Amino acid sequence: MIENSRSDSYAAAGVDITAGYRAVELMKKHIARTLADGKKCDIGGFGGLFELDLEGYKHPVLVSGTDGVGTKLRLAFLMDKHDTVGIDCVAMCVNDVICCGAKPLFFLDYIACGKNIPEQIAEIVGGVAEGCVQSGCALIGGETAEHPGMMPEDEYDLAGYTTGIVDKKKIIDNKTMKEGDVIIALPSTGVHSNGFSLVRKVFDIENADLTSPREELGGRSLGETLLAPTRIYVKPVLALLEEVQVKGISHITGGGFYENIPRSIPDGLGAKIDKAAVRVLPIFDLIQKTGSITEHDMFNTFNMGVGMSVVVAEEDVNTALEILRAQGEDAYVVGQIVESDEKIKIC
Repeated sequence: MIENSRSDSYAAAGVDITAGYRAVELMKKHIARTLADGKKCDIGGFGGLFELDLEGYKHPVLVSGTDGVGTKLRLAFLMDKHDTVGIDCVAMCVNDVICCGAKPLFFLDYIACGKNIPEQIAEIVGGVAEGCVQSGCALIGGETAEHPGMMPEDEYDLAGYTTGIVDKKKIIDNKTMKEGDVIIALPSTGVHSNGFSLVRKVFDIENADLTSPREELGGRSLGETLLAPTRIYVKPVLALLEEVQVKGISHITGGGFYENIPRSIPDGLGAKIDKAAVRVLPIFDLIQKTGSITEHDMFNTFNMGVGMSVVVAEEDVNTALEILRAQGEDAYVVGQIVESDEKIKIC
């Protein structure tokens, strides 16, 4: 704690700056887990420092991404569980930059809260640190802002930012994609961090039973299933890029299949998805049944069990599947690229 840094007047207005110092001390052990390979960061300064190693890069390009967790946070509030939403925050950012072929370098988080509860903030940052470890990037800083009177004391919002690096010649830009290329699915862990406004409405989440085991969810509770953190695909995709020419990658987030898969496909081509091949997770069947949601709207809102799709040449499919499976991804073929003015067709 900074000596003599205490304002009784500010505390009376709802902001306890000493709680902020306490939160920083508690989170340092989590941050230390992410500072591998000689990375150094003195948390508490005015800027996060990162020493850039450009060895092996001929024309380095920095790729940045930013995102938040969204209304999935409401589940964390209701269940009083705050150690996984940080993983979601990191995932939503690093999974985006890997679509360009970029390796995430560092991450910063931003937490706005009604009241700074140091132990809770440290729990959130612990999840952020875990996400950084999973994606191989350093947590080099962040900000916690106390907003009394603007949000309830027991609530917070969480967002983050990452920067990655890729050699210009290795940027994935879909220029070589052609008819006959194959679309590979990387399974999701659940709803991930999108579509929760609809999820909350479908289950009347404020009044739902979130803790009882449910047979249709394999014995897991509704709350546990919905709060499952977003899968981070960075390390498996980086391993794939070392061995196979990847022609396109899509992170399946808000907008589901219909919005995200076409983003990696050039004009004149489209994705033909084999609906029978999609390994739809039980939670999506439950959402559809409970909310009486059309199949189109399900595929247009949720990932349906596919968190990321990768396009490779037909002759590279077996190699790609072997690499991804060796990295712990139960990857499988879900469709192919066809000549079409219709960007995506699920049939």
